[in-house]
Order: sequence, then structure tokens, then C-alpha cells
Amino acid sequence: MRLTTWMKRSLALLGGAALASCATVPPPAATAAAKPALWRVSDPDTNIYLFGTFHMLPEGYSWETPAINDAVAKSGQLYVETLIDEKHPELIAAELGRLGFDASLPPLANRIDPALRPQLAAAITASGVPAAYYDKMKSWAAAFTLVGTQFKQLGLKGEAGVEPVLRHQFEGAGKPVGQLETNSEQLGFFNNLSLPAQRAFLEGAISEPDKLKGEFAGMLASWTKGDVAGIASSFNADLSDSPELRAALLSRRNANWTRWIEQRMQQPGTVMVAVGAGHLAGDESVIKMLETQGYKVTRVQ
Repeated sequence: MRLTTWMKRSLALLGGAALASCATVPPPAATAAAKPALWRVSDPDTNIYLFGTFHMLPEGYSWETPAINDAVAKSGQLYVETLIDEKHPELIAAELGRLGFDASLPPLANRIDPALRPQLAAAITASGVPAAYYDKMKSWAAAFTLVGTQFKQLGLKGEAGVEPVLRHQFEGAGKPVGQLETNSEQLGFFNNLSLPAQRAFLEGAISEPDKLKGEFAGMLASWTKGDVAGIASSFNADLSDSPELRAALLSRRNANWTRWIEQRMQQPGTVMVAVGAGHLAGDESVIKMLETQGYKVTRVQ
């Protein structure tokens, strides 16, 4: 089931910045040679650095390079997918509660393939959250919570991800940090999925957990060495099973952000945009959309 692999990858490389705030792969050995992909789109008075990130990483993982540090130093502002209030995590939890619960739904086990019910029961037990709690959750929200447990077991932490590190650097230098989407908007992409798509999302969250470690190790290795083609190939194949998920979580958001970048190009200055690496890879990436609009996008690293 390719969607299983994609769903878990997407939360680390695509649409899970909000999830990363509530989730706590051994890194490849050669992290000293890390070169995550970095681009720049420019005109005579504007520079926008585009950095493809990994939302969750093992603690202490090395990814910073001279090129990235130079881009950070030159940028007057950082923009990330969405801003999580680290001092008030209850705010994102409340938003998840507002959008992700519906007491009128049937039990969670009745919303999936009966063959997967043992895996669901095992995942719920591992999470430490009572099964009755999940029965009140929408399928996408239950998937978020269950995948978060798997991420914790892998040692992946949201606070160790790229965006929090960049945010602390910018804020420490007195430079502002903005967002491309609100917490509500980002969670809304999942909340607006059809029931069949939510079911696929949930089934992907509980299927083949034993393969997750190897999948993340490979994905992390590709990101670390800036293998954009590898990331694109994987995502394009995995998303072939669900056009709805591709449109909701990838294509539409990429188009929104491309329009935002085009508007920002009308203002002078240098800024950095840091979004999940999956958004900057492939034929529907922000990079390709900008090039289609006539912009020259230069690979910096």
C-alpha cells in the first residue's frame, strides 16, 4: 500500500508542521557531509531563499552548513508553514480538539478495514490513550495521534526539527518570523478530506509500523544529501493512489505559496521561506511553479 508510506513521510516532509509540535531513525553516519537542498529566487532588489526542511529529527542531528548559515544571516525575516506557540502548546491542542472531534461518529474500529483492527488495537495501546477517546475523534485526527506515537518511538522530536532551530536563530537575532498558514488552516486541510480519504489516512497510520524505521532512515538520508530527485520520485509514486490527498496536501498548498512568493517579490529585501522538503520536489513543486511563471530559481546548495 503505497499510501501507507506516503502518509507517514508526508507528516515529516510535507504537511505535518502542526503535528511536529506534539510528537516527540538513527541518523545516517555521515551527517558531517549534510547538504540539504537550498534555492534562491531573485530580482534586482529582492532575494527569497527557499529551504526544504524536515519537520521532525533526532535530537542533536547535524544539518546546518555554511550556505544555510549564510542565507540565515542575510535574511531579514523567516517564513515557515505555520507558527506553533511553544510557550502555549494548549493553543494548538485546542484547535485540534475543535476540528478533530465528533461524538456522533461510529467507533474508530468500525471505520477501517476489519483486517486492520488488530493493528489499530495495538497502536491505541501503545499510545497510552483510552480507546474510547479515539472513538470521538475524526479519522484524520486519530491518525495524527497514532503516528505521533510511532514518531516518539523512533526518537523523532518536533523541537529538534529544522523550523524550531531556524525560528530561534531569527528571533535571537531580533528578526521577525511569519507564517504561510495559520494552525487552523493547516489542520483544516486534513479536516476537509472526504471520509474515504480520511479512512485511507488512518489505515496508513497503523499499517506496517515495523517498516517505519527503515523508511525514515532512507528518507532522512535523501534529505540530508540534498537528493531532490529521490524525494520527488518517492512522493510521486506514493501519491498515485490518492489524487485527493495529493491535491489537498500538496498541489493546492504549493500553488498558494507560489502566489505568496510572487507577491513578496514585489517588495525589496531578503527573506527565507522554510517549508517541508516535499513541497520543493517534483513536477508540482513550488520550484517548478515559480519557473513556469518565468522566475529563475537558482540552486544554492
